[in-house]
Amino acid sequence: MTNEIKTLGERIDKMETRLSYQDDTIETLNQTITAQWRQIDALTRKIAELGERLQEAEANAPGAANEPPPHY
Repeated sequence: MTNEIKTLGERIDKMETRLSYQDDTIETLNQTITAQWRQIDALTRKIAELGERLQEAEANAPGAANEPPPHY
């Protein structure tokens, strides 16, 4: 019976160690995902801003966009 208790204790120690590493890994992954979502959000806003600026530039460009040059 003492051997069974020792084996059970070793198994519990291994599981606690493994759980600790998994908790650290999960926290690291969470931080990474959070940082990536912030970056994606910033890039999405920048793309929208650039799209608006492009539309403004096209609207203010002289002549029609599909009009052939005068020498044709």
